[in-house]
Amino acid sequence: MSSSVHLFRDQRYQELKGQCLQQGILFEDPEFPASDESLYYDSAAKGKVEWKRPKDLCEDPHLLVDGMSSHDFHQGKLGNCWFVAACSCLALRKSLWQQVIPDSNEQEWDPKSPRKYAGIFRFRFWRFGEWTEVVVDDQLPTENGELIYCRSNVRNEFWSALLEKAYAKLAGSYQALDGGCAAEALVDFTGAVAESINLEEGKYGEVISEQMKLFEDLMKVHKRGGFISCSISESPGRPSEAETGTGLIVGHAYSVTAIRKLRLGESLVFSFKAEKLFMIRLRNPWGKKEWHGAWSDSSEEWKKVSDSERKSLGLTVGNDGEFWTGSCRVWLWAMKKAGHDGNSKSQAGLELLCSPAPSFSRHRMTFEDWCKNFTDVDICRTVNTSCFSLHKTWEKEMIYGAWAKHPEPLLNRSGGCFDNRETFLQNPQYLFDVKKAQDKVLVSLQQEDRRKYKKEGKGDNITIGFEILKVEDNRRYRLHKLTVQERVATSPYSNTRSVFLRRTLQQGRYVLVPTTYIPGVPTKFILRLYTDVPSKLRELKADRPKMTCWSLLCGYPRRVTQIKVHSAEGLQKQDRSGGADPYVLIKCENQSRRSPVQHDTTSPVFNTQVIFYRKDIDSPVTIQVWNSNLLRDQFLGQAVLAASPGEPREQQRLKLRGRGGGEAAEVPGHISVTVLCSDDLGEL
Repeated sequence: MSSSVHLFRDQRYQELKGQCLQQGILFEDPEFPASDESLYYDSAAKGKVEWKRPKDLCEDPHLLVDGMSSHDFHQGKLGNCWFVAACSCLALRKSLWQQVIPDSNEQEWDPKSPRKYAGIFRFRFWRFGEWTEVVVDDQLPTENGELIYCRSNVRNEFWSALLEKAYAKLAGSYQALDGGCAAEALVDFTGAVAESINLEEGKYGEVISEQMKLFEDLMKVHKRGGFISCSISESPGRPSEAETGTGLIVGHAYSVTAIRKLRLGESLVFSFKAEKLFMIRLRNPWGKKEWHGAWSDSSEEWKKVSDSERKSLGLTVGNDGEFWTGSCRVWLWAMKKAGHDGNSKSQAGLELLCSPAPSFSRHRMTFEDWCKNFTDVDICRTVNTSCFSLHKTWEKEMIYGAWAKHPEPLLNRSGGCFDNRETFLQNPQYLFDVKKAQDKVLVSLQQEDRRKYKKEGKGDNITIGFEILKVEDNRRYRLHKLTVQERVATSPYSNTRSVFLRRTLQQGRYVLVPTTYIPGVPTKFILRLYTDVPSKLRELKADRPKMTCWSLLCGYPRRVTQIKVHSAEGLQKQDRSGGADPYVLIKCENQSRRSPVQHDTTSPVFNTQVIFYRKDIDSPVTIQVWNSNLLRDQFLGQAVLAASPGEPREQQRLKLRGRGGGEAAEVPGHISVTVLCSDDLGEL
């Protein structure tokens, strides 16, 4: 057992199995007994259920039969299509499902040694930042001798039913799995980061170019080992599990099991008239129900797909008896003609194909219709953090945190979203650095799974999100007032378990503020940040510099000063092209901060921010402008500021002067700054 794996309820698989084998009994799990309390959190939902072991349901039971496939199981009576859809995705990646079902061969039934079977299994889930091992017995809920929940279409295969039981144990009961998001289970299976896209809000049904970008993004995610599912949300007049006029199911998760590109017909060398199919395969966890459309077995459209392309995919049209018989496969594709305008609707044509049992019939749905019919897409990205990979490697930082309510404002850590301006900065705050000129940043904020609270009536997810603020390059203490800081990114606010944001940020220092939408809602969360180079993510806890014995001897700060240098203009030309390579140097007492160099300009935009905690309040702040040179930098001018609390708080345009005091000679150029001061060190 790896020390990095947490044991749920402190149950040790090997010890429990050894005890059962020694006593010659089958394991009965006291932490998740074969009783109604494991089935329901709501006493009114009770039904007539009989618990049976696999040996009582079939001969020669197995955990896996001929490996794991994305189409060898069905949902059952529980409303957890989201979980089953996630299982479909998991089955596509052997390396990943082997993490979820560790040592599957060792857990398998051995018909030659029946005495080695103890009726105990173990599964692992990535839960709240760590792998958690869950032990279950093999007693499963049945009615009339049939499994009532998730089951394989191979009668003697039980991995899906046992995996579902382990997941229900984590949630507190089977009923607690009723309703959810496929991305939640996929994160629990893999440790991936989840992103949800609302197709209606993004207007993907209207903008063809956005449809094509989405398809390319989905294909990239799938190629890199990620997972995708889609669904139709409930709305007035469109209740959950209702069937639309086109055969799709409302509130139902469809898993993506493949994404391919195909040529239409036999294309010729140097031909610009070739058409392509962009194909995405989806699966209905019910094993039935399909989109109604025009691409039937004998349709003329199939003649556009060459025999070689069909063979490469393993596709045939007709009663071919393929191994997914009995399941529902949905295929989507887009047809794109070379030379068409990127915004032309004639460029879009995504086709949706379904395969009912026993034949493999296919039906058509344009991608535009797909975007209009499906409302939500969940994407789980497996972010590569391996140092030994040939592909892009991300630097990962992860921090555990919590929103905690407290009557004292300085101690409160549940201030609500940005709209709550008076309390927003009372949330937890996390500092990180972008060290490159530009860096793509991935952020995932995940709240704790609240299904275990359903019995208490508190099982709904909380609406969460986060803000990213550009702050002073040398900030070390918590923000108390939004002044010179720039709000550079806002995540979606959602009641899903996690929210995700991708954003390219400029070099500098940032504060990330995770929030609940409403103030005063306590819960735990984990924050994950991925960057190209280490970001040194850390929580800001202190409100001001700490008073120490050393500070009593050397002096304690008496004033805090914020300075933002916005830009400069009219600087003296320094090179033959008539430009310069300026940067600013901000000095205060024995501290200084330098901005990045702005190249080939005499009107640079700096947007550089600094903060100083000043002991000698009579010592001025000096802002110098320099020109960067290979051998020796050249001084271009400066502005000297008293920086006292009584000075204007608005942006100022200052004339640059030479070295010396306020009476120094003027030099070409102006500089625009904002200066804020306070003798209350906790104000800024």
